[in-house]
Amino acid sequence: MAGFVDEFMKSIGPEVSQQMARNLGINKSTAMQIIPQVAPLILGGLQKQKTNYGGEARVDHILNKYGSASVLDHIGDLLSQKAQDANADPKLGGLLGDSGVQASNALQNKFNLDAGTAMKIIPMLAPVLLGFLSKKRDSDGLGSSGIAALLDQDGDGSILDDIAGMFLQNAGSRSKSNVLGGLLGGLLGRKR
Repeated sequence: MAGFVDEFMKSIGPEVSQQMARNLGINKSTAMQIIPQVAPLILGGLQKQKTNYGGEARVDHILNKYGSASVLDHIGDLLSQKAQDANADPKLGGLLGDSGVQASNALQNKFNLDAGTAMKIIPMLAPVLLGFLSKKRDSDGLGSSGIAALLDQDGDGSILDDIAGMFLQNAGSRSKSNVLGGLLGGLLGRKR
């Protein structure tokens, strides 16, 4: 998963962070730091759906419903629309649940954002990240099994170990980054 986030950041991270900064009124470097913090939570929610609610078919359903690769051609329009959404849902329906709200609060504290801005970040980034995943599935030939393998790179049934280093690598403050890592652990639960 760390490889996916690195690829995302190199490929479209600069454009996404620039559009985020413009639409939310935040610093571009702050936006660049936020994306790698949020991506594992969204992918972790996808992994939880895969594990608990239907395997690869569930991942396909979510990507088909919420992750159109076409959004990658209109990132600015999408983020502008999401920035104006007064009812932004960081829970992403059931994808993240309460962990989405907790993550938004952690982002607010870590990056000194106002609450309204922080609540828009996850709903803003989710369709872009899921669209990038859909593109990898469809255009890059990964298919559903490739996406499933991407979510759990070492095949041990848990993505926590696959991304643990990401939180440390991207940590501005250890205690605050551990909050986001702890949320991911809570979202996914312990490996059984």
